[in-house]
Amino acid sequence: MKIIYKPIGIIHSPFDKLEDMPIQPSSESSSPGVVEVYPEFTPGLKDLEGFSHVYLLYHLHKTGVVKLKVTPFLDEQSRGLFATRAPSRPNPIGLSLVKMVRIETNLIHVDRVDVLDGTPLIDLKPYIPAFEEIEDARIGWLENTRDRIHSRNSDARFKG
Repeated sequence: MKIIYKPIGIIHSPFDKLEDMPIQPSSESSSPGVVEVYPEFTPGLKDLEGFSHVYLLYHLHKTGVVKLKVTPFLDEQSRGLFATRAPSRPNPIGLSLVKMVRIETNLIHVDRVDVLDGTPLIDLKPYIPAFEEIEDARIGWLENTRDRIHSRNSDARFKG
């Protein structure tokens, strides 16, 4: 089966080098950005302004070779790819939860962006806490890296 996605827009950020990019939106180095939705999809933004946060789903267009075991940014040990958020994946789809600041026609101004400038946007969805509230969530091997989550930036280890 072949699956083809058409980008609905592009994400603009101040990050043009992997080394400067945060690894998650909660990072200290995450930054404001603009999500440009292509004009033909602008009608789909109706009513989105009532939400405070939005999920960005995007194509990780600068990733490299897929490996099923990787050393993630927050660890020194090799881990199974699907137990990480490493960008080099069989289907290079990224996910970020960002704060929505305002919408101007087809431009969504956001805060806490963590992607490279020019990243193709596949979809966006509103964040709804009642849909995703999890009280007893576990975070596996990341439990021991909590102190580094907000200060770690990307590097070239997954570059294409």
